[in-house]
Amino acid sequence: MIGVSILTVSDSSAKGTREDLSGPAVAERCAQLGWTVRHRAVSADERESIEGYLAEWAGESDTQLILTTGGTGISPRDVTPEATYAVVEREIPGLAELMRHEGGKKTKFAPLSRGIAGSRGTTLIVNLPGSPKGAVESLNAVAELVPHAVDLLAGRTDH
Repeated sequence: MIGVSILTVSDSSAKGTREDLSGPAVAERCAQLGWTVRHRAVSADERESIEGYLAEWAGESDTQLILTTGGTGISPRDVTPEATYAVVEREIPGLAELMRHEGGKKTKFAPLSRGIAGSRGTTLIVNLPGSPKGAVESLNAVAELVPHAVDLLAGRTDH
């Protein structure tokens, strides 16, 4: 069983001026994969807020995977990767590379995503793009690897 926490990073969704569509889309895909959504929240594009959610959830025994959606682009307010770097103990660059590679098959803008993946303790943290379609497609790109990664982080498998 994989427990997932999902953080939508969006100034407008945090202010209530735009509905969060990405978080629910990611949650629905997680449910289809048989994963249990433990927490969902929306944060403004503020490093301290994002870092707080990531650190808190990574410390909970019911969360093996944290997915963020949004804040991974190149605009000045996009700070999700920086917040994630501040929280992870080890980066897992292959996951982000795979998401960008697969995304590039569908949109020429995929290389502009700065999302990263890494681990904090036994929790896997993955940054997804902010659009519902891009978030789900990026999740799909790595979904088959997530259970194995979670098992490795928990020390449940030999390699």
